Amino acid sequence: MDAVDALNEIAFWLERELAPTFKIQAFRKAAGIIAGLDAEELAARARDGRLKRTKGIGDRTFQVIREALDGEVPEYLSGLRSRGDQPLVQGGHELLASLRGDLHSHSDWSDGGSPIEAMVHAAKLLGREYLALTDHSPNLKIANGLSAARLAEQLDIVSAINADDGGFRLLRGIEVDILEDGTLDQTPEMLDRLDIVVASVHSKLRSDKRTMTRRMLGAIADPHTNVLGHCTGRLVQGGRGTRPASEFDAELVFAACAENNVAVEINSRPERQDPPGTLIQLALDAGCLFSLDSDAHAPGQLDFLQYGAERAERNGVPAERIVTTWPLDRLLDWAAQGR
Repeated sequence: MDAVDALNEIAFWLERELAPTFKIQAFRKAAGIIAGLDAEELAARARDGRLKRTKGIGDRTFQVIREALDGEVPEYLSGLRSRGDQPLVQGGHELLASLRGDLHSHSDWSDGGSPIEAMVHAAKLLGREYLALTDHSPNLKIANGLSAARLAEQLDIVSAINADDGGFRLLRGIEVDILEDGTLDQTPEMLDRLDIVVASVHSKLRSDKRTMTRRMLGAIADPHTNVLGHCTGRLVQGGRGTRPASEFDAELVFAACAENNVAVEINSRPERQDPPGTLIQLALDAGCLFSLDSDAHAPGQLDFLQYGAERAERNGVPAERIVTTWPLDRLLDWAAQGR
C-alpha cells in the first residue's frame, strides 16, 4: 500500500483511541516528510539507509514505510484496524447511521492538530455529507483564536475546497466565545458570512448562577447563534483533569433556545459528555432541537460521534430533533432563519 496513506491511517486510528499526541504526531510528521518523494526515490532511500537517518523518521515509522514499500499492509496498521473494527460504544448504532454531518470541528488554524484538508478527508471516509469548520474566535488566545482577518482568509480556503466537493460540503463556521456581557466574540459582518455559529462559554466558568444565566441568554438571543456549545463546560475525565459543571438556570436557558431556534449541542468528546443526561431531559421537555457534534480536534476524533449517538439514544432524543440528521438544504435553511 502507499506508505503516506499507511502513516496517516495509523494516525487516524490512534486519534480515535485518544493516544498521546506525541505518538500521533510522529506518524503524521513522517507522512509529511516522505510525501514529496516518488516511489522510486523513497525505495532507494529506504534501501541505502538515508531514510532511517532522516530526522523525524523513527524505528516504528521506518518499519511501517518498509512494509508498505514491500506491498504489505504494515503489521502495526493491521492491528489498529482490527481494534477499529470494534465500535467505541455498544449502543447508539441506529442513531449514528442516521447522522449526515457534524457542526463542530477544529483544524490547525486554531487548536486542532491537522490541516483543514485532512479533516475533510477523514469526514468523507466516515461517510459524512457535511462538516462545519468551527475554529475558535480571537478572545480564546490560548487556542490561537481567529481574528476577523484570519477568518476571512480561512473562508477563501473553504470556498476552494467546496469548488471540488464531490458531493461533500465544508460549512463556513466558527466556535465563537460568549463574552462576559453575553455578546459574541466576532464582528457581526464576519458572522453574517458564516453558515454555522456555535456559541460557547470558555472563561469564568465558576461564575454565579445568575451571572452565567444572563451571559448565556444574551448569546442565545443573538440571531447569528445556531448552536449552544458544551453548555456546562464540565470535564469528567482525561488529561486535563476534571471540572465541575457551570451553574445556570437550565429551564430559562433551554426555553430561550427553543424560542430562538438554537440547538443544544450534545458534545461527543468522551471527556466532556456534555450536557449530562438530566439536562438533556430538561432540553427535551423544553422543546429544544439538538446538534450531535464531535468537537473533533484531529481527524480520528470525528468518529467520536459514536459516543454522542449512544448518549442521545440512551436519553430518548428523537432523530428528527437532531439537526445533524437533516439533509444539507434543510440544515442551511434552519441555520439562516432570523439572520
